[in-house]
Amino acid sequence: MDEKRKATLIGSVAVILWALLALFTTEVADIPPFQLVSLCFGIASIFSALWISLRGGDVVRALCQPLGAWALGVAGLFGYHFFYFVALANAPAVEASLIAYLWPLLIVLFSALLPGERLKWQHIGGAVLGLSGAVLLVGKGQALTFDPAFALGYGAAIICSLLWSGYSVANRRYRNVPVGAVCGFCAGAAILGLITHAMIEDWVTPDARQWLAILGLGLGPVGAAFFVWDHGTKHGDIQILGVLAYGAPLLSTCLLIAFGKAIATPAIIAGCILIVGGAILASANFNSRKRRQRSSV
Repeated sequence: MDEKRKATLIGSVAVILWALLALFTTEVADIPPFQLVSLCFGIASIFSALWISLRGGDVVRALCQPLGAWALGVAGLFGYHFFYFVALANAPAVEASLIAYLWPLLIVLFSALLPGERLKWQHIGGAVLGLSGAVLLVGKGQALTFDPAFALGYGAAIICSLLWSGYSVANRRYRNVPVGAVCGFCAGAAILGLITHAMIEDWVTPDARQWLAILGLGLGPVGAAFFVWDHGTKHGDIQILGVLAYGAPLLSTCLLIAFGKAIATPAIIAGCILIVGGAILASANFNSRKRRQRSSV
C-alpha cells in the first residue's frame, strides 16, 4: 500500500470518530457548549501529550512549529466550533447545520487550488450526492425554510464551513509539521473555549455519566479525530476525504437508530443511499488508478 492511500485511510478514521459525536452529545445536552469545548479539547491535549511522551517523543519539540501552523491549527479547531455554536444560537438547527456541512463539498472544490491536484467530475458529482444525502439525513425529509430574519446565524454557519474547509486544504502547506503539534492546537482551542465560557456562560458541574461522555468525546470525536484528519489532509487524497466526510452523518444516524434514539424513515434510507453512492463515485477513479499501478508492477 502506497503512502498516499495509507494516509487517506488513516484520515477516514476521523469520519468514523465524528459519527460518535451525536451519540455522546445526547448525554451532555445540559453542559454549556463552550464549557464542553474547553473540557473536550483539554482532555485531548493532555492525553495526546502523554501519548507523545510514552512513545519517546519530545512534547516541547512537537510544539515548536511555525507561527502560521499555530494560527491555522487553532483557528481551524476553535473557529469552527465557535461559529457553529453562534449559528445554532441564531438560526434553526437544521438549516444552520446543513449550511455548516457544506465544508466537505468546499474541500473538494478548494482542493483544485493545491499544487499537483486535479479536480475530476467524479469528485464533484460524489460531493453533490453526499450533500444531497446529508440534506435528507439532517433535515429528515422535511421542507427547508431559510428565513432572512436568521441571517446572522446563516452567516456564522457559512463562516464555519469556510473555516474548516479552508483549514483542511491549507493544512497541506504544513505537511512537514508533525501530527503531534495538534496537541498544542487542542490546548489553544481549550484555552479559548474556557475564556469564551467565562464570558458568556455559567459553569455546570457534570455528573458521573456526563464526565464519561466528556471523556469519550475528548478521546475520540474531539480528540483523536483531529490527529488522524491532520495526517490525512497533509499526506492523503484530500478530494476523497472530502467526499467521505459525508459518511459522518450517515454513520451517526445509523448509531442513533441502533441505540433507539432515531427511527429509520424512507428519507433517512434515501439519504444513506445517496451518501454511499457519492463515496463510490468519487473513489472510482482512485481505485482504478491503484489497480493500474499494481498491474504495471
